[in-house]
Amino acid sequence: MATKIGVYFDQSSIGGGLDLESLADTVGGKWGDLTPVCKVFPVLADKKARDEIIADIEEEGLDGVLLCGASPRVDWDLYEFEGVLVDRVNLREQGVLSYKNPDGSLPDPEAAPQLLEALVTDYVNMGVVRLQKTTAPDGSPSEGVRRVLVLGGGWTGLTAATNASLAGHEVVLVEKDEVLGGRALGLLKTVPLSHPYTDVHDTGIEKKIAAVQGDANITVYTKAKLAKLSGQPGDFTATIALASGEQEVKVGAVVLATGWQPQDTKVLEPFGYGSLQNVVTAAEFEKLAKNGGITARRVAFILNTALAEPADPYAEVCAEAPAEAPAPAEGEAAAPVVKDHESVRHLPISNAISSVVALKQAGYVCDAFDGGQAFILYDSMVVQGIHERFYKAAQDRLGVMMSKAEIRSVTQAADGTLNVLCDKTLIGDDIEINVDMVVLPTGIVPATAKDPIVNFDYRQGPAFPDLELFEGYADSNYICFPYETRRTGVYAAGCVRQPMMLDAAEEDAVGATMKAIQCIESANRGVAVHPRSGDLSYPLFNFVRCTQCKRCTEECPFGALDDDEKGTPKPNPARCRRCGTCMGACPERVISFANYNIDQIGSMIREINVPPDMKKGGPRVVILACENDAYPALDMAALRGKHWSPYVRIIPVRCLGSVNAIWVADAMSKGIDGVMMLGCKYGDDYQCHFVKGSEICKRRKENIAETLNRLGVEPDRVEQYEVAIDEYDKLPGVIEDFMNMILEKGPNPFKGY
Repeated sequence: MATKIGVYFDQSSIGGGLDLESLADTVGGKWGDLTPVCKVFPVLADKKARDEIIADIEEEGLDGVLLCGASPRVDWDLYEFEGVLVDRVNLREQGVLSYKNPDGSLPDPEAAPQLLEALVTDYVNMGVVRLQKTTAPDGSPSEGVRRVLVLGGGWTGLTAATNASLAGHEVVLVEKDEVLGGRALGLLKTVPLSHPYTDVHDTGIEKKIAAVQGDANITVYTKAKLAKLSGQPGDFTATIALASGEQEVKVGAVVLATGWQPQDTKVLEPFGYGSLQNVVTAAEFEKLAKNGGITARRVAFILNTALAEPADPYAEVCAEAPAEAPAPAEGEAAAPVVKDHESVRHLPISNAISSVVALKQAGYVCDAFDGGQAFILYDSMVVQGIHERFYKAAQDRLGVMMSKAEIRSVTQAADGTLNVLCDKTLIGDDIEINVDMVVLPTGIVPATAKDPIVNFDYRQGPAFPDLELFEGYADSNYICFPYETRRTGVYAAGCVRQPMMLDAAEEDAVGATMKAIQCIESANRGVAVHPRSGDLSYPLFNFVRCTQCKRCTEECPFGALDDDEKGTPKPNPARCRRCGTCMGACPERVISFANYNIDQIGSMIREINVPPDMKKGGPRVVILACENDAYPALDMAALRGKHWSPYVRIIPVRCLGSVNAIWVADAMSKGIDGVMMLGCKYGDDYQCHFVKGSEICKRRKENIAETLNRLGVEPDRVEQYEVAIDEYDKLPGVIEDFMNMILEKGPNPFKGY
């Protein structure tokens, strides 16, 4: 904890009508010996100012430095002093720039109004107490194993293994089949992967296989699977099931590259699959082409998601139920039970892949026969990026015809050929196309949808947590953190993460490998990998007061906590992403971080000066703002000339999942008139950096509402709002509406007690 704090103000950021010298005197007088130095600098981000702060640290024995000026998101790299705790108070963006008078007018720049002085004074006092309640985190370093486990020996896995080896790490590659190569080995050709991106060519998978097999740094296990993964990043123990028995290998991180499985073909039955001869899937057609078995001169490639009639009979269908696991042999463990993924949609998740594959396979028909004809019938042709060149080349190719169309039926003609009846085509008429074969897209289902794959030895179970948005794909936050799964240290790449072609899978493999290496290096230093990269803190438990309620282990989004037979949490620091969800969950408040804890935020709330009479001094509202989206959105709003009420006090939190109900109780007992919680979006389009934080907070808020009702306090004085970082322009209006509601309700019934 900081016992001697130097407080420094930046005149260039927050000057104007504010009397900073008087403010410095006020702060020094309030805190006495705790703040022996209170100074105002013309420019804080300056070598002269930095040198003077260093001199103060040496002369006064300061162990804390509080910088009052611009947002902590600005110039953060300029303010580091060895062995000294440093914190920032945002007086620019969330003080002088955002301030407006209660009547909506802007203040005279030559004279700061009384409410602005009260605002910045509160913020500085809150900053002092936060620093006083902060301890320097020391991390939890471990001797990380510099070995990467790659699951899957296909295109993506081979690329990941090679890149990890080139980076100087040992690699263990586990492949379930007898040979390496995966699905790429069964491709006749690939869509263009190199300039000029207009012609198909060989995949080159054989070169990748040879590179891995010839690398002494890579150990390959075929006809094998990962039976169990225990431990934590930097110190995982992988139990690999081989034909000869099980083998344990220590690894530091895992690259998940297990690819995909074809979707249940029941979804294709309305197109005649399974009942009409020569109606095949794209995967089956590729196999025919690879084996030289294309005999159809006229082929229709259908990219529609449903028949026009009857209307959308299978827009959402159940994936095929997994086969019942065989009984374990004597001495073997039973196979883990996995929840079947019941909502894998047909096509929308892989339409960009289906479109380009159809272009490639249409070329096979034209190559196989003089006068061969390929008809590509689509409801939407989705071609991404550089593949647009391939699309244009296919448009110009003799024998390839493309048209938007709705498919009404696929029927068998008397001679065994197939008739495809279409309407709403580009020529405007209903047409019937007679073909020798119909090719239907192969839906891509990630391997993790029906199989745990990694088989975690975690309290939360062997499989990845189900995310309906991703329909079984092993992802954590596709917007901000590609490759990351909800199990720290395991990074997904290729079609197990999302549908993609070989070029994207190669890039994915490199990205996931880099994250795996970063994970190992971070574990060695005891810091967080993501999203709070470099954070040395980790949850600390006071087990003496723990009641074994299991809320922390159940609510942790990332499986960082195991527990013993009594329910006592067993922390795994390297699995932790430092979101603080466990801290928010604990009813006994026995979980904390060195630099972020219940007492710290509660003390900040108690430092807010609340006028006893709302009519004279105005109301007070606390905003708990998520540091990932809401807090920077507030900064952005202020920098773009937006303003809000002088009655709010903003406190950044790591995630709304870390918000403990006691903070709301502290605010209400203090006489605070309302609490706004600004967090990331949750639900199907969630953007929460910690996946479940905002959603968990919403559930807790319902419990808080019940408590407030019992106390005679209106529950809507505490409200949660979803905020995306690009919605900064809406925030002032949200604050304004909440303040109007508070003014209409009147003072908190506990005000003055």
